[in-house]
Amino acid sequence: MDARLARVEAGTKENGSESSTASATPAASRKMSIKEFLLERAASDDVQKTLAIGHYLETQEGMASFNKTDLEKGFRAAKESVPTNINDKVNMSIKNGHMMEAAAKKDNIKAWVLTSSGEKYLQNGFKKASPKR
Repeated sequence: MDARLARVEAGTKENGSESSTASATPAASRKMSIKEFLLERAASDDVQKTLAIGHYLETQEGMASFNKTDLEKGFRAAKESVPTNINDKVNMSIKNGHMMEAAAKKDNIKAWVLTSSGEKYLQNGFKKASPKR
């Protein structure tokens, strides 16, 4: 009985595998929610939020590209108001060089990806990187 109790406390079952309590994901390694991601990035307008949600979908959800439907779902999951015209927000990001159209459509809808300058812009707190000297 004492050996079994010791295994339970150590997080292993009688057959030596881990128990469900020991295999629970530690808080430090769990996936960040889209709301936490937006709050951490401090996006201040719909264009920045659209860019941040696109980045989240690529990096946290593993999407190769994202479309209008994905962005709308992202806004809703973050409990943010969905912009009336998401395509306009994406087009502003494209104009700024932060997004580009993906090579292929996704679910027969135009899809986009972040550019490397869009990723840097986001990582730099929505500030343009100063030129190297």
